[in-house]
Amino acid sequence: MTKNISIILADDHPLILEGNTTFLTNKGYIIKGVATNGNDAYNMISKQQPNIAILDMDMPILNGIEVAEACKTNQIKTKIIILSLHKSEEIVEAVGKSIDGYILKDDALSELIKCIDTVFLNKQYISSVLVNSDLFDTKNEVIKRLTISEVKILRLIAKNMTSQEIANCLFLSKRTVEKHRSNILKKLELDSNLHSLVLWAQKNIAFFS
Repeated sequence: MTKNISIILADDHPLILEGNTTFLTNKGYIIKGVATNGNDAYNMISKQQPNIAILDMDMPILNGIEVAEACKTNQIKTKIIILSLHKSEEIVEAVGKSIDGYILKDDALSELIKCIDTVFLNKQYISSVLVNSDLFDTKNEVIKRLTISEVKILRLIAKNMTSQEIANCLFLSKRTVEKHRSNILKKLELDSNLHSLVLWAQKNIAFFS
């Protein structure tokens, strides 16, 4: 998976920056540059347009989320992974919006690799430690309300597939899929409009993928 994946790293902790740079280089990733503050990170991302940027949350000038939001505003296609020392609901809420991945600095380096390879495939990734933390108790309870069939359909809805496309994929009738969609909307207590379920599924895909 490492072939031709280009990365920019930004962190104001020199040892972490150097350690991650060495580790990822040894794993075959292409490190396009490193930065120690958010402003330099954004300028480097804008110029280099790497596949992925791995950003410390708490950097001088601009934090990781602010860099990610600037990238999104300026339609820069680089995937953004946030590294943080802390569990943060703010960062979780940004997954699927301005960022693509969120892991903790205490996570094993193998989790960083898994995160990089996942977001490179246009999927979202949240640290397994975070998913199993108290931040997600409420959402986990919501997911538990769904049947196995409903979770399968929700995964496909997150890919923006139509009811007919889902029916074809799962060898079901379109009517059956639409009935499942209706049940999912009720269980998740969402408005019954065309886009509410798609938006919910894309935002929360890490909880049922």
